Amino acid sequence: MSATSALLGPAEIRDLADLLGIQPTKKLGQNFVIDANTVRRIVKAAGVTAGGTVVEVGPGLGSLTLGLLETGASVVAVEIDKRLAAQLPLTIAQMQPGADLTVITQDAMTVTQLPKNPTTLVANLPYNVSVPVLLHFLEHFRGITSGLVMVQAEVGQRIAADPGSKVYGSPSVKAAWYGHWRTAGMVSRQVFWPVPNVDSILVGFRVRETAIGTEEERLATFALVDAAFGQRRKMLRQALSTVLGDSATASAIMERAGVAPTARGEELTVDDFLAIARAHTR
Repeated sequence: MSATSALLGPAEIRDLADLLGIQPTKKLGQNFVIDANTVRRIVKAAGVTAGGTVVEVGPGLGSLTLGLLETGASVVAVEIDKRLAAQLPLTIAQMQPGADLTVITQDAMTVTQLPKNPTTLVANLPYNVSVPVLLHFLEHFRGITSGLVMVQAEVGQRIAADPGSKVYGSPSVKAAWYGHWRTAGMVSRQVFWPVPNVDSILVGFRVRETAIGTEEERLATFALVDAAFGQRRKMLRQALSTVLGDSATASAIMERAGVAPTARGEELTVDDFLAIARAHTR
């Protein structure tokens, strides 16, 4: 690696992987970004600036980490792979001496505390855990106000989908509980090593300034969402009967909430589901 280079390129990524004896695995979704222009595009789209504090999930070999630190921001990186977590500070010290990095060696899904209270989440997330990780961090770290993630295109489109869309589903509604989501451009497969079999997309978000409901209401709403999309072809009076009682009871509750019992899950906003949850407790 060159001490004068601010970011990692293809040769440096492969050298680091060889040094650590790492063969990227599908199980951990390890597709490392090898293109500096893509890294800087992500950082810019995320709005990361000097003085900010960012949490990065799954930093891997440090491609995106270096891009975030290059802005002058502080980074808290959560990495499950012990070899990668141990190497990351060494890579940063060599390529960007003095940069403010903290590494947490832990499964992101078990992290409930972070140092420095990050306000921005930026990550290249494996497709198989992207939605659970996002929801986990938004649930536990209320200081996060915005972010940008790179995920499998199909997953990203679901997260940012509007009601009525063919891809609108449980991830769309649950993400909307926390904030407003947008797609921010596709990413070529060729910027990864190894080259994945799926397309990737950038998804940005801004967290709501005021929560739309209590924690108890969130749990009740998410239970309704799971029931609705678990049987998405059925009318909601049938799909929600497992949560609300029988079909007749579900219909009555939905009518009190101002939602048609004959509607289907993909037609409802997060506010509609919340209204049903509240009507159920009245």
